[in-house]
Amino acid sequence: MLVGIMSDTHDNLEATRKAVEFLNEQKVELVIHAGDFVAPFVANELKKLNAPLKGVFGNNDGERKGLYEALGISEELLELSIDGLKIAVTHGTDERIVHALARSRLYDVLIVGHTHRYEIREEGRTILVNPGEVCGYLTGVKSVAILDTRGREVKILNIENGELLGAMSI
Repeated sequence: MLVGIMSDTHDNLEATRKAVEFLNEQKVELVIHAGDFVAPFVANELKKLNAPLKGVFGNNDGERKGLYEALGISEELLELSIDGLKIAVTHGTDERIVHALARSRLYDVLIVGHTHRYEIREEGRTILVNPGEVCGYLTGVKSVAILDTRGREVKILNIENGELLGAMSI
């Protein structure tokens, strides 16, 4: 399965639109959002995804009731099992929790956001993936990740030009 991963859209509708178009072009079968949607009106763009959306709240998601009603987002920690991979998703606000989840040996992949910096790294036996920021506000780079659960690879890509920013086998 191809899984699109995004985070930190922060109400940037133009960037969110580009991310949705990019992920649709990649023919992802599921999209995971690691938090900081910010307000429910971003749902209008996210509903244009050709794949189901799952996600978690971030520290800037103040209108949680509205996000739940618009997108069904209701958790701060999401656990998934896809093609034999155990995946956890959290925004990553507390680095101690991120390290604890990564070192728990419960997950093959841990997806986080929050820092706005894209990253793929091994932590113990877990691959930690931060897709970076869709909004581009802090780094100027608008990025998403794509996890190929069958090919056991994750890539981070710039949504504006398709540039490969990082990759790792799982």
